[in-house]
Amino acid sequence: MKLLKVAISAAALALATIPALAQAPSTLRIGVQEDPDMLDPHKARTFVGRIVFMGLCDRLLDITPELKLVPRLATEWGFSTDGLTLTMKLRSDAKFHDGESFNAEAAKANLERAMTLPDSLRKSELASVDKVEAPDATTLVLKLKRPDATLLAQLTDRAGMMLSPKSLSGDVTAKPICSGPYKFVERVQNDRIVLDKFKEHWEADKYSFDRIIYRSIPDTTVRLANLRSGELDILERMAPTDVKSAQGDKSLKVMSVANLGYQGITVNTNNGEAAKQPIGLDKRIRQALSLSIDRKVLNDAVFDGLYEPMLQPFNPGNPYLSADFPVPPRDVAKAKALMKAAGTEKISVELFVTNNPVQAQVGQVIQAMAQEAGIDVQIRSTEFASQLRDQQQGKFQLSLIGWSGRIDPDGNIHAFVTTKGNQNDGKYSNPQVDKELDEARTIYEPAARKKHYDAAQKILQDELPIIYLYNDKRYFALRANMQGFVINPDGMIRLAGLKRS
Repeated sequence: MKLLKVAISAAALALATIPALAQAPSTLRIGVQEDPDMLDPHKARTFVGRIVFMGLCDRLLDITPELKLVPRLATEWGFSTDGLTLTMKLRSDAKFHDGESFNAEAAKANLERAMTLPDSLRKSELASVDKVEAPDATTLVLKLKRPDATLLAQLTDRAGMMLSPKSLSGDVTAKPICSGPYKFVERVQNDRIVLDKFKEHWEADKYSFDRIIYRSIPDTTVRLANLRSGELDILERMAPTDVKSAQGDKSLKVMSVANLGYQGITVNTNNGEAAKQPIGLDKRIRQALSLSIDRKVLNDAVFDGLYEPMLQPFNPGNPYLSADFPVPPRDVAKAKALMKAAGTEKISVELFVTNNPVQAQVGQVIQAMAQEAGIDVQIRSTEFASQLRDQQQGKFQLSLIGWSGRIDPDGNIHAFVTTKGNQNDGKYSNPQVDKELDEARTIYEPAARKKHYDAAQKILQDELPIIYLYNDKRYFALRANMQGFVINPDGMIRLAGLKRS
């Protein structure tokens, strides 16, 4: 315990070496769990990157805590009667951080880049868009190939974020120039991202802080220690095991919200040489791994029972959950029988895990459980951005990774399991799954859409390209003097209205 206290104190001192301006009253310091990947909304995919983008890049639409669509850069919108044209009216008073005006031509340039950039991760999100038109400065028209019930939800996030058109020909990630309430100052990899207030923002009066510093602190214990010492004002994703302690600390306040997404294991079934191993080639071994995991015990052991076990890509209470796939009890005997049917009684497989204490614990519990079914799980740990990079390149067998979730069900499934999905890192492919999920995008009536998700899930629950584990409820901790924080199921930190009393 003495060694642990010394280590925490040393880490806290190291993290305190922030520029002097960080200690000024007008600076907000936010502790995040990982270092984001590239700060380019068309190429980015990390959850913490989205948190930074909330301050940096405005988007066409936003969502409320009740998951309702509300205006941002678009003030009103509507579909044609055939569902093939989306017309949006845009703000006339928004500017980019380089002083250029935001208008329909700028929005058109951004959407076209997101649709055509070779390494854009927004392609599948905007796949229904045939062409984009800008008939005048405040009118944006999206002509669609087919009706798309998901499109407006996509425009609340990175597909709808706007970069200065003049910056698109350069290296966006080195200095992103957006139109949000804060502008980019600097990034120190694996340490901090600094933003300064953009005083010409159309809503500048709602933002109290002159500077925002996002600190990357993977260790949950160190992150909380820095909040308690006053080196941070807010932290996201507090470890569930710290909740009771933080709730009893009068210098802090704790808030939580049910998350829209999931945590699970992505399997490499078809992406390069790493897929050519038993668990990637044979669904029975994937089924055995899933059956070897007691999701309730995992939740109790690692998360103090505060997270909910799950088996589907849709969060608990979601109307698109299928009653046909309840969370199964652990069944080691059946898992062993499946292994035997696959022609083996023991295999070794590598599980990619992010290098933070919570994910390490999850990996270790899975390792112990799988061992009893004859699956020897070897844990490989690295920082999050490297994990994502290697996943995309097919340099993995299994990866313990989650998704922060979207308000439309398509956002939790299509990009991850369709053949051309931009985040289908395991390159899983099934034409029938593609057909069902593509069709679901064209249907607006929930009950009719659900039939297609149920049909796709019937296949996915058998083939298991992703083994879903639990829903991670979001816990935020703040200094007691922080006011105006509004919690949202998407887990984002919106800076408007935040102030220090």
